Amino acid sequence: MLSRCQASKAVRAFSRTPGSTRAYAVSLKESVFGNNRVFKDTKAYQYNWYTRILETSNTSPLIILHHNEFTAERLKKLRTDIVVAAQRVKPSLSSPAPVPSDSTTPALPTLTVVRSSIFGVALRRFGDVPVKDLENMIHDQSGGFAVLSIPSMHPPLINAVLRAMDRSVPPKPPKTPEQIKAEEAAKTADPEQPGRRMKRVRQVRTPELKVMGAIIEGRVFLPPSLNEVSKMPTLETLRAQIVGLLSAPSSQLATVLSQASGGQLARTLEGLKKSLEEEAGGKPDEAS
Repeated sequence: MLSRCQASKAVRAFSRTPGSTRAYAVSLKESVFGNNRVFKDTKAYQYNWYTRILETSNTSPLIILHHNEFTAERLKKLRTDIVVAAQRVKPSLSSPAPVPSDSTTPALPTLTVVRSSIFGVALRRFGDVPVKDLENMIHDQSGGFAVLSIPSMHPPLINAVLRAMDRSVPPKPPKTPEQIKAEEAAKTADPEQPGRRMKRVRQVRTPELKVMGAIIEGRVFLPPSLNEVSKMPTLETLRAQIVGLLSAPSSQLATVLSQASGGQLARTLEGLKKSLEEEAGGKPDEAS
């Protein structure tokens, strides 16, 4: 009898559709258990795992994603699209992140689907980022969350990953008033064959992916700021610009000295002397 009850519970749990499961929100508020709550078994492993991911945000940007209606196959395709886009980007040779000497392949972005309730606790206890900034990014959003870890602070790589996600999971277009009206009418319409059980139609699920923000070097970047970061010049370009600015005065001095050897500097000084003399001679006339 007990085995039958357990089997029936297992069948009911397995047959539950994704839309009817409970969706927890990433809560950053104080828990009723306090900050001294200790997780056990699987939850302890997940909490330590998420904490280690957050600690890498000083060298590896973390992009927080909100996903909905994703199947396992669709999630696998998203990971593949992100990796393919990252492999096409030329790696940065001056990345601040340490690169192992024995590594033969460059590090690639990693997409981790997190458990919302445990991830919220890890975020709340992560002291490198103000909680208010995290709240502005999360907005008590419920549903599924994922964390995309970028290997290094390389703007072209971030830009390529963001564009790959937009192409892989395009935003769902808003429903028109006609579509909304047709759906409401279909819900209240009479069945085509009264008295017979309606044929069950499998619902077509369209995945949704939304960038909530990013955590980079102890700061929270909302989507508009993240797009600006992705369009910044690379570290090599910035260093070349700094070298150019520092070498500009010396090159200008060398140009002046070369012109002086040809007598142009003497003619310039002579012209300046005459202009000063003319100005000095014109002042008494104006006073009279």
